[in-house]
Formats: sequence, structure tokens, C-alpha cells
Amino acid sequence: MLNTPRSCRGMVTSPHHLASQAGLDVLKAGGTALEAAVATAAALAVVYPHMTGIGGDAFWLTMWPDGRVETIDACGAAARKADAAFYRAAGLDAIPWRGPLAANTVAGTVSGWDMALSWSHALAPGLPLGRVLRDALYYAEQGVPVTASAAEITREKADELSDVPGFRDLFMPGGRLPRVGDILHNPRLATTLRRLADEGLSSFYHGAVARELAADLHDLGSPLTLADLQAHKASHQPALHARVRGADLYNMAPPTQGVASLLILALFDRLKADHADDFDYLHGLVEATKQAFRYRDTHVGDPAYMTVQAQDILDDGRALDRMASAIDPRKAAPWPWPSQAGDTVWLGVIDSDGLAVSMIQSLYFEYGSGIVGPRTGVVWQNRGTSFGLDPQGWNGLRPGRKPFHTLNPAGARFHDGRTMVYGTMGGEGQPQTQAAIFSRYARYGVPLQQAVTAPRWLLGRTWGETSVSLKYEDRFDPAVIERMRAAGHQMERVEPFSSKMGHAGALVRHGSGLLEGASDPRSDGCVAAW
Repeated sequence: MLNTPRSCRGMVTSPHHLASQAGLDVLKAGGTALEAAVATAAALAVVYPHMTGIGGDAFWLTMWPDGRVETIDACGAAARKADAAFYRAAGLDAIPWRGPLAANTVAGTVSGWDMALSWSHALAPGLPLGRVLRDALYYAEQGVPVTASAAEITREKADELSDVPGFRDLFMPGGRLPRVGDILHNPRLATTLRRLADEGLSSFYHGAVARELAADLHDLGSPLTLADLQAHKASHQPALHARVRGADLYNMAPPTQGVASLLILALFDRLKADHADDFDYLHGLVEATKQAFRYRDTHVGDPAYMTVQAQDILDDGRALDRMASAIDPRKAAPWPWPSQAGDTVWLGVIDSDGLAVSMIQSLYFEYGSGIVGPRTGVVWQNRGTSFGLDPQGWNGLRPGRKPFHTLNPAGARFHDGRTMVYGTMGGEGQPQTQAAIFSRYARYGVPLQQAVTAPRWLLGRTWGETSVSLKYEDRFDPAVIERMRAAGHQMERVEPFSSKMGHAGALVRHGSGLLEGASDPRSDGCVAAW
């Protein structure tokens, strides 16, 4: 039997144990869940650099003790110089995945931290920024052991990243691939974090840090400029919401795929499936995913360019009934459908007052664009590679346009008084893993840690690959897998506990104040609690 960690005073879960502990230490020092989330996120930017960093984007879902649910959109837009003509002048008919020309959108993560801390300071004076960033500063300056996942990813991606400016010097010193347990130092990032602690997080966009970032980007050949950084700001957005039996679900509005995550669960709520992990369960969730992804890929992008409101489909019971009735309970619908890649970290925090945070931040691909600022030590994202060069097409590149995001932090309020935050990395797999965790726990009563540890599946591209089959971890009942094949699903086995299935986590607060948490054995993470 898997044990679910429990406590009453505060809890943090993230995909790296040092980051979870950094967040817990902030809670112990009197910080709020929002401050602890920033501390955890900052530590992850240092100790898990293949997955996240301050050169990326972030989204926040905050569930207040009084019942309010609010979100922060910390997504950066395309550079003013970034248009189809810019890339065609460089002899390109597509945006490259790596290198300076892949770094074409502003990094929004730090602006999200800033807004979250402003919300926290409205509750209480708060901790000094230097205290919140303390552990991130230490690990950047003094070093952190390389994890197995970082060593594996660096080895797999070395050919496409080793010639990207700055990458080899930081992550392959001396030209040697890192080994598990090697100590990684990033003193330039430590200096940048220290300046942010001293000058304030707004310095990333308007101060001395912004000027150094802009100089780095210019020297490396990115189209981003100081004016692009100065034009950026995080925004406060209403959460999307949907109702299922026993709970109200919440997620991020576009440009994220949050609506797809909610659609999967809303559709599955209408399907017959008596037991977790049997054929009806797995087939039903996969087919609900196909319906949700078709909607997502038709409609979702920068909300300024969308022709529909994402909340409308979630409010339209008849439309949901029609989508659910289109699912054949015995036969797989045709697939594939165009899919998205990407890698990320999700973290969750709940404090003693019941304030709950679901937060996700990312560089998009592993190590993002791969470029490392020579002055700042910042690895910049490549989120803008998701743009197409037809400005009239879906997610077409235009200056100032926000890219489509796979990132989506999830939360739920149960009608019995429980609050849940949950999420995962994994690009295309995020909505599917969220559906697995929530449905197992909420609909079938599977204990929280077991719901996260249990075998998972992924329809579409795996982590860093292009296959669009239905992957499954080889821990399902073989009879279920055979029925899936017989129903027409293109099944592909992957190793048990594969990191390709994401690094997930979840926290639940009961009405009594009891906290429960889960971390993913596929990651380097843990639940930290007191």
C-alpha cells in the first residue's frame, strides 16, 4: 500500500525535493502559500534547469480560503521584430527550435512572481524578497547536484544544443556530458537573482537586469529588445470553471489549453465507467481527450485572436452532451490530430490558512532555446517556436501575439469542503494526466498518492518525440490493453514509471484542516510538510 503524506500546518509538492523544502521553509518562516510558491519556483529554476527557468513563462491558479479563485497569466508575447518577413530574410521558412532565433517571446515568469507577491503582501507585510529567493540564490552560487533526469536529457539533446551559444559552457563544461551527482554552478544566474532581490522583481523588465538581459539577447542574435521587456506585464484573469459530480473544477483561460483539461473531465463525467483503470475507464478518457483536443486545436490560442469564448463551451450542457454522445463506447475514433510538445514543472502549496496555489512554469522544450545569457546566466525559452509563419493561420506569428500554451494549473473545490490543487509537466500529456489523477481520486476514491503513482497513458506525442500513438506504461492489466487494441487504439508500450508520462503532483485540504499530498515517483520530487 502506498502511503499518502499528511499534515495540518502546511504542505508543498514539486518535482525536486530541494525546491519543495525551500517552499516549506518559507511557510515555517511565516510566509504565505504565495510566497512559498515563489520560493519553490525560484529554486526549481536553479535545481531543475532542463525543465524550467526565469527565462520562461508561468501561470498561477490561486484558491482563496473565502472561496474566490483567481489566476495570473505570466505569458510573454512575441517580439516587435518577430514576423514572417524577419525569418524569411534569414532564409527560413519556419521558426527554428533552438538557438537565438527561437528566443522570440518575452519571458513572463518573473512578472508572475511579482504579481503573486503583491497579492500576498495585501494579506500581510510578508517576508523580504531576499528571504524568499534565499535557497535559489544559494544553489545557483554554491552549486546543486545534477539529477538523473537532467543528465539523461542533456545526453539526449546534446547534439542539437551543444553549439547553441552559452549552452556547452554551462551545462557541458569542458565539453563533457554531466553525470549524476556532478555539481552544477551558475554564478551569473546567482548574480541576476541577487540583483532582483536587491532591486525588486520589476528590474527584470524595467531596471538594470532588463538592460543586461536585452544586451545578452541582442549580442546572441535574438529579435527581442529592451522595449519588448518594458512592454510586458502579467495580467489577472478569471479562471475557467466546469462542474462535475461532487466538485467544481478550475483551470487557466487561453492562451493555455486549460479548457481542454476541463472538457475531458466534463465529458468523462457523462460516460459510464464503473471502475478505475478498466476498459471503460481508459477508453472513455482517451476518447474524451480526442473530443477535447479537437476543440482546443480548432479554437484556442491568443484570446485576442479567438472567435469564441472558452467558458461558453463549458457552460453549454447541450453541447457537452452532444460531444459525449459522439463517443463510441466500444470503438476508437480516428486519430492522430496535430499535437504539441513541451516540458515544464508544476508545483502546489497549501498553507495553514487554507490558501492554495497551483502554479506551472516552463521553458517549453527541454532547456528552451538553449541560449544562455553571457551576462545574466539566464536560459531563454523557445515558446515562440509554436508559432506558424502564416500570420493568418492558427497560432500565426505576429508581433505582440501570445503563443498557444500547453501549460495549465488545475484546482477543484469539492462540495464536501475539500480543496484540491494538482498538475503536471508533459506538454500534450498535461490534460490527460490531470484527468487520470482527478478521476481516480475524486470519482473512484483512490488514495491520493496511489492516484499519482498508478500507471498512466498518453495520446499523442511523448516527451521529446514525434510518435502520435496511444502510449501506456506497462503496468495496466494486460486484458485491458488487449481490449483497447481490439477497439482500434494504436497502443505503444513504454517502460513503467517513464518520465515521458510527466512529473505530477497533488495536494488536498479537508474541511477539518487535514492536508494530504502526493509527489511523482517519476520525478526527483517530494512532498514537504509540517
